[in-house]
Amino acid sequence: MTTVGIRLVEGLAARGIDTVFGIPGVHTIELYRGLAAAEGRIRHVTARHEQGAGFMADGFARVAGRPAAAFVITGPGLTNTLTAMAQAKADSVPMLVVSGLGRSDTLGKGLGRLHELPDQGAMIATLCHTETVTDPKKLGEVLDRAFAAMTAGRPGPAHIQISTNMMGQPCPALPPPVVSTAAVPLPMGRMRSIATALNNAERVLILAGGGTRGAHEELRKLAEMLDAPVVLTANARGAMHGHRLCVPASPSLTAVRKLIAEADQVLAVGTELGPTDYDVYAKGGVPDLSGMIRIDICADQLGRHPAKMPIKADAGPMMAGLMSMLLPANREGARRAAATREAALAELSTINEALPAQLDMVEAIREAVPGAIIVGDSTQPIYAANLYYDHDRPRGWFNAATGYGALGFAPGAAVGAALAAPGTPVVCLIGDGGLQFSPGELRTAVDEKLPITYIVWNNAGFREIAETMRQYKAPVLGCDPSPLDMEHFAMACDMLFAAVPQDPEVLAEMLATPHDGPRLLEIQVR
Repeated sequence: MTTVGIRLVEGLAARGIDTVFGIPGVHTIELYRGLAAAEGRIRHVTARHEQGAGFMADGFARVAGRPAAAFVITGPGLTNTLTAMAQAKADSVPMLVVSGLGRSDTLGKGLGRLHELPDQGAMIATLCHTETVTDPKKLGEVLDRAFAAMTAGRPGPAHIQISTNMMGQPCPALPPPVVSTAAVPLPMGRMRSIATALNNAERVLILAGGGTRGAHEELRKLAEMLDAPVVLTANARGAMHGHRLCVPASPSLTAVRKLIAEADQVLAVGTELGPTDYDVYAKGGVPDLSGMIRIDICADQLGRHPAKMPIKADAGPMMAGLMSMLLPANREGARRAAATREAALAELSTINEALPAQLDMVEAIREAVPGAIIVGDSTQPIYAANLYYDHDRPRGWFNAATGYGALGFAPGAAVGAALAAPGTPVVCLIGDGGLQFSPGELRTAVDEKLPITYIVWNNAGFREIAETMRQYKAPVLGCDPSPLDMEHFAMACDMLFAAVPQDPEVLAEMLATPHDGPRLLEIQVR
């Protein structure tokens, strides 16, 4: 008998899903029967916590540019995954979570059944698209709607839940997936108005956000045609590495704000304009952007900030479409970008004298392992690099230190990243505090024999939080959790280990040492 569980897995494979992260349970047995039947088409990776499974799907999608899936049980499995789903929502990352659901004849009755929630679907509906499979004949339609929700328009997570008594029901063969051809049409009339405004401006500036992921070539060509500096938010880093027009610096910095204020035309592409990018220190003073041209795939986003020309469009096609309407000009873009880079880098030490040394460690990673994917957690060197850092690989720099800001993101996300780019070195940079949120996912990296270097920034506590408490003249409380004994922890995970001083040259030398499988390096913070 071919069941709903088996057909669902077939439907995922037909829609390009080749990796599922999860932890099996009694409420998902039929889904795992489906995975076994699909052996060779879909790989299953066992996480150590459902939150980690979600972060793995997130990391996979960011690197691959397409969704992965997570299978989790009813109740606690799904609630454990909620944090990862919220991070994906904040950063526009497509991931599908498939969960169990209690027997349909017990739902909402408060009988104390295993893993029972009052209304599981309603809980998820506050975050993202969710559907319940109630009819085997309509399973294909449910899958089509979930994939459209994940990938049409602004990407994000989606959820499908299936009652335990539904998973084993007979299910007919699914129809072929509906291929969405509903590309957002380019508004040709408005494009001409945009091109006129850009051609008439003397000091154009581009603000590029995570919506430009996958469109780095279009971004580069547009910038060159306009001779315009490009300010990259954290989620856009890796585009235009080393380019004369690239400004890989946070709009929270005074130097970058000066560049924005001096522009007579700002073009904002795929950026949320959120405070963790544009006002991370909550000081106010963001330059007036009401005269900007704003391109975003999401109509809701366009309505959240005033703009002279808000355009609902996909960033890549829109930038490509504008090219033929633009006139090449000399706007001294390279000079303006270089001056801003120099001033922004110098500004770091005025914010915190430790920032340049922290940035040096991140740059040592890039130089020692060219083309690596660096996955970050909320830790001091990541905060420093989000302020100013130029990565050398598109889709190769991402972290949870902006936006939703989930601690413990990086260990699982690094696993997903490594599976999405086989053979590519992956570096996970995490603090000793963040590591204790999700230490088990390192063991998943061992099981999968992934080439991940876990670098633990060990300052024996939550030092970034402690420094903020001192800044606000608040008592420093709860910021000194004892760290793991990293050497013995690595041994328990069957991983290679080395202690490294806070010295970029020593770190680079250690990173250049060949290794098989994952390893753990501990930076002993001064």
